[in-house]
Amino acid sequence: MSVAFTREEDYESQAADLPDRPISTHANLVTASGLAAIEAELAQARAAYGAAQQQGGVSVDRTAMARATRDLRYWSARRASAQLTEPEPEADKVQFGRVVELEREDGRRQTFRIVGEDEAQPGQGSISYVSPIARALMGRSVGDVALVNGAEVEVIAVR
Repeated sequence: MSVAFTREEDYESQAADLPDRPISTHANLVTASGLAAIEAELAQARAAYGAAQQQGGVSVDRTAMARATRDLRYWSARRASAQLTEPEPEADKVQFGRVVELEREDGRRQTFRIVGEDEAQPGQGSISYVSPIARALMGRSVGDVALVNGAEVEVIAVR
């Protein structure tokens, strides 16, 4: 058979084969603001999917449709599994949804809020509840010391 009659994959169709976004095996705990963010992402994914369909779907732009479909699947799954979790009344214990201030051995102080995986942004002061530092501090109280990556940290405040 002649090469002229075979169809090679073009770059656009290869780009359209996007792998699914990985979904965590951990419980999808979310704060109220985290749930609102998931719902906003889901609405945005639905809008992108609708726009891709209006523009002709797969026949026009395979990558836009693939991206929209992938994001819609991800955010639909995350919304379906979301568990709104509020901190317990004990304000002095490190727990999901609370802001924790700690001091490291070298005197540095750090403050962060423990949140769900999708809303964690360490550079902006929020970490996932499944991160090593959050797991080491969960349940601790002001004055308690925990071992994080081989170094001690002390809980200074919980809000």
